[in-house]
Amino acid sequence: MVVDGVAARSGGTDEAVDRLFHALADATRRDILHRCVRGELSVSRLAAAYPMSFAAVQKHVTVLERAGLVTKRRRGREQLVRTDPDAVGRARQALDELESAWRARVGRMSGLLTDDAAGAGPGHGIGPAPDDARTNTEKGPDG
Repeated sequence: MVVDGVAARSGGTDEAVDRLFHALADATRRDILHRCVRGELSVSRLAAAYPMSFAAVQKHVTVLERAGLVTKRRRGREQLVRTDPDAVGRARQALDELESAWRARVGRMSGLLTDDAAGAGPGHGIGPAPDDARTNTEKGPDG
């Protein structure tokens, strides 16, 4: 779902933004990002840090790579992983734009509620009729 075109303004497509936040939704992947922001680490060194198989860590790295959050390069038999700081910036930009859109919406709703409370809202003038405006059939026999 796109809120006010956030994907387009963030420099990506809906699918790219979805991949980005899907990748960030997992604690292990976020930890891999933190570890690799300091410098390149091999996938085998990353795998040693987690209670899971090498293949599982490799899959996490692949999800991060597809989201553009890390880059991989080969050095001999090793695959070295590094966090892409520009991709993290794109995630921050998408979140900032979402926050801005929602703050604007809340501001508009607040303005509507304030106007309505002051009697200038769309429903102004509609409500129960005052007592003296009742019809003759509603009035008692003394009328």
